[in-house]
Amino acid sequence: MSKTTKPNATGMAVRAFTRRTLLKTTAVAGAAAITAPWIVKDAFSSSGEVNFMGWAGYDFKDLFAAFTAKTGIKMNFIEEPDNNTIFAQSKLALQTGAVDCMEPTVDLVQQYLENDVIQPWDMTKVSIDNYEPSLVSGDIGSRGEVNGKRYFLPSVWGTEALVFDTQQNPEVYGTASLGDLFDDKNVGKVVVRAHSSLAAMGRWLDAQGKLPMPFIDSYKNDDNTKKVWDVILAEAIKHKKNVVQFWSSENDAQGAFRTNGCTLGLCWDSTGFHLQQDKLPISYIAPKEGAFAWNQGYLLMKNAKNIEQAHEWAKFVSTPEGSAANAKAFAANPSAKGAVALEDPAVAAFYKAAYPGDALSKLWWWPTQTSSFLKLRAEYADKWQAA
Repeated sequence: MSKTTKPNATGMAVRAFTRRTLLKTTAVAGAAAITAPWIVKDAFSSSGEVNFMGWAGYDFKDLFAAFTAKTGIKMNFIEEPDNNTIFAQSKLALQTGAVDCMEPTVDLVQQYLENDVIQPWDMTKVSIDNYEPSLVSGDIGSRGEVNGKRYFLPSVWGTEALVFDTQQNPEVYGTASLGDLFDDKNVGKVVVRAHSSLAAMGRWLDAQGKLPMPFIDSYKNDDNTKKVWDVILAEAIKHKKNVVQFWSSENDAQGAFRTNGCTLGLCWDSTGFHLQQDKLPISYIAPKEGAFAWNQGYLLMKNAKNIEQAHEWAKFVSTPEGSAANAKAFAANPSAKGAVALEDPAVAAFYKAAYPGDALSKLWWWPTQTSSFLKLRAEYADKWQAA
């Protein structure tokens, strides 16, 4: 990601939005829907501010302005480039009190709980019925709830799959595979993120029966991780010549295709979308093994100072209008019921092509990742990049 910008005088950082997208609708939201009257039950939450830590690289100006217009609450936005930095700064905020809520992905909730960083949301103030059922129930929904208390409220979701040059490296659904990243025909053509490309290798080897246990079991404990990821790393290193560049941000990934000669990558969906919007011969497709899927949302800091205001922010993004505006800023999937019908149709055509047939039923949601697993994962990623 490019260098972080500082909030402006209104507390909002102004950036051009990039990154993740996956929408399936053709209707467009009217501006009036965002600025309709808003009723705040708690008088203390109809003013004040929220110190919100989220993702750098997006233009939230209109979203934050709409929230302030409805509630009177000012958004103080703290930009961070990735999950690791958001977590590190959250731990620091236990001492500084500078953050009220933040927006990591659901697979990391366990890490925050293990480090005693967060408190549960008050679900009398934010209705669980506002959300798409698939995001708050079943396996993916259960990860945000522990011992009957909900710690995670969904905001947006999307995927990581194959971005490809349609002229030099065409891919077709049904044959497109994670294994293409490591195929000898793609020497000097590939861009990947270190840790997710190792996971891709793991899933590819798993499909061939070449791991000592199912890949998903490598997330269960350290011994499993080492047994499986030792095999993965060794096999990945054999194909290191394929990799031109490792990306760690949206800008990195796009730059690989724009200037570094890459024709295939394992990247966020928005990488393909924005490159194609710039008239490059680029598209995006789910591999036959299934696209990696992520679910992003809000956690409430254990020492939050502006608790009522933070709940109002979460409630706003759980409405169809707020969720659609948030998804537009990210170029991602909204989480609230009814929000899809308000989204920009420009994204719909692109992603209809990206997820044909049974692709959506094959989404591979990132598993829960403990602090111990994440430490090991980082070590393997470092070895992979240094090889």
